[in-house]
Amino acid sequence: MKLRLALPLLLIATLLVGCGTNALAPRYTSENPDIMRISNDRPADPERRVEDLGSYCVEVTETWNSHGRTPDGQTLWAKDTSRAVVPCD
Repeated sequence: MKLRLALPLLLIATLLVGCGTNALAPRYTSENPDIMRISNDRPADPERRVEDLGSYCVEVTETWNSHGRTPDGQTLWAKDTSRAVVPCD
């Protein structure tokens, strides 16, 4: 009876240990610093710009927002982008 109980517990323990050791370590770098930065100082927001797409124009607004902290206490900044259709001048 004890063997029938020990085997499932052993399998569950093995599964938990195996999955836990394969967890991905977070990577706090980016190949493109225009979309993510690590710093305690907030990056300056780029100016709004209007893009002419032929038959209509789009106003692009980009802002830097805090998205948490690294293990050593630095702030993670990610750039959010919004687009709105505007009349072409």
